[in-house]
This record gives sequence, C-alpha cells and structure tokens, in this order.
Amino acid sequence: MDLQTQIRLTCELVDIDSTTGQEGDAGRFLVDLLKSLGYQVEEQPVADGRFNVYARLGDPAVVLSTHYDCVPPFFASRVENGRVYGRGACDAKGIAIAQLAALERLRAAGRRDVALLFLVGEERGSDGARLANTRPPGSRFLINGEPTGNRLARATRGLYRARLHATGRAAHTSQPELGESAIEKLVDVIVALRGVEWPSDPDLGTTTYTVGMIDGGVAPNVVPAAAVAEVLFRTVGDPAVIREQLARVAAPLAAVEDVFQVPVIRLKTLEGYPSDVFNFTTDVPFLDRWGTPLLVGPGSITVAHTADEHVEIADLEQAVELYADLAARLAGEPV
Repeated sequence: MDLQTQIRLTCELVDIDSTTGQEGDAGRFLVDLLKSLGYQVEEQPVADGRFNVYARLGDPAVVLSTHYDCVPPFFASRVENGRVYGRGACDAKGIAIAQLAALERLRAAGRRDVALLFLVGEERGSDGARLANTRPPGSRFLINGEPTGNRLARATRGLYRARLHATGRAAHTSQPELGESAIEKLVDVIVALRGVEWPSDPDLGTTTYTVGMIDGGVAPNVVPAAAVAEVLFRTVGDPAVIREQLARVAAPLAAVEDVFQVPVIRLKTLEGYPSDVFNFTTDVPFLDRWGTPLLVGPGSITVAHTADEHVEIADLEQAVELYADLAARLAGEPV
C-alpha cells in the first residue's frame, strides 16, 4: 500500500462518523475494505449494530489492534500542511490504516502470522475489547495502537471514575433557612478535593483528577434538593486508595458511587525502540488473553479529543515501518 492510498483511506475512514455507539457504518467500511484485499474477516457483534472487526490470513502469532470509535463532536477530514485533520485522525483511525498498511507489507514479504483487530467502544468503557477477550485467537503478542508519538509505552496510568451524590431539602428561595442546598454541599466537597495529597509513582508521577460533569437543582428559585458530580482520576496505583481518600473527603456531605475503573498497566518494550510512559488508558487491560501487550502508535495525545485533532503524515509513514518491524520481530523473523 503506497502512502497516497494510506492517506486516502485514512480520510475516508475519518469521514464516517463513528462516535461511540454509532460505529456500524465505519465497521462496514472496514469489513468491505479488508474483504476486497483478500483477508478472512470476522465480525464480532457487540451491541446495537456495533461490532469488532477481526481480519487474518492464517493463525496469528501477533495481532495489531486499535479502536475505530471516536469522541464527539464529529468533524470531517482535510489534508493540510503535511497533516491529516479530522475526528479520529490520530485517535485512532489513522492508526488503523497504518496497521493495515503494515500488514500488507508483511503479506508481501510472505508472512501470514500477523492479524488485525479493530474494536468498538474504547472511548466509553471498552465493551468491544471485553467481548474480543472472550474470543482469543491464540496469538502470543498484541500490539495495540494509540497516539504515543511512535514511542513504545513502558506504562500507562489507570482510571477511576466516581459519581458524587449530595442530597438536601427543597424550599422556596425566599425562605432559604427552610431548605438545605445539595449544590452547596457538593461545592464544599469539590473544593476540599484540592487540598488532598493524592498518591504518586516514581515513573507515572502524581495522580490527577478532573471534575468533568456537574448536575443539580430544578430552578433558580428553588433550594436544590439533589446534586451530582462526576470525578475522573488518572491513577498511578491501586484505585482502592483513591476511593478511600475520596470517601473521607466526601463524608458526610456526599455519597460516593463507583462508576468505572481501569488498572495501571506495565508493558513490554524492546531494545532499540524509544519508549515513554503515558497518562491515558487503553483497551489493553481488557485484552489480556490476546498475548503479551505492547502499545505504540503515531500522533500525539495532546491533540486527540480536540478541535485541532490531526496526525502528521510523516508519522503515519513511519508507523507502517514500525508496526511491520515490531510484528516481524515478535513473530520471530525481521522483514
């Protein structure tokens, strides 16, 4: 696959809105493309017309994997100043096409022991990866693709997401003393979080958190009886420690509801390849039956999920060589 074809296919895939929950059209595009190239393709149904795409030529020793769902809002592709712009350009549709181009290169060299796995749902709980993990192909290694600047990941942070529930008592705001504001309780908890010393790790740094959503009240002239906030922690160790600290801060003003968590992951690296640690989470923890994991891909996480999302074309080109070389080396023979 030449570079111009790779760029064209990346743009075509970016131009299909596959915001998490509506990946069906993009999945069909990938299935049709892979079948047209002669791969054995399996659709792995997940839910609501959404499915993973698994493609192979033979029994794989190595699987190249990434996700093809995206965060909102969708915006289409454009090629400008040596970059492909668009939602999913770096996270992770450009990666998917780079992995396909790498597999085409390996096939041209006679290899049939590398496969592809394209997943849904990574951005909202990894339901595609969880389903795929019930169908492992017997591979020895999994090379997962996320935007790491083409550096192998030594480790990625975990995630702990919690919901804070505050309750109060409704009242007419002309008589505020008769009520009890759930919003003010919630604000007190959120302010108190700033003073907590969260856990640290020598490699991954200090735990960070974001209060990403707040909801409460029914009208400006009613003392709010309920309020909710969602807090997302990027963890560097056991999430149970974060949970205990959060519960201590919240009590007695708010209750803590566990929503979702992902463990910290330490990953395999190879001598001769640059490496780094990364603050984000991936599908890797939910694909442990697909082989020893590695994590690498073109693009920068600093532009993923932004209105400026893009990937350098030079990075895409480098990624093809990198994926092909890694897969061949792991399978036992360099190309």
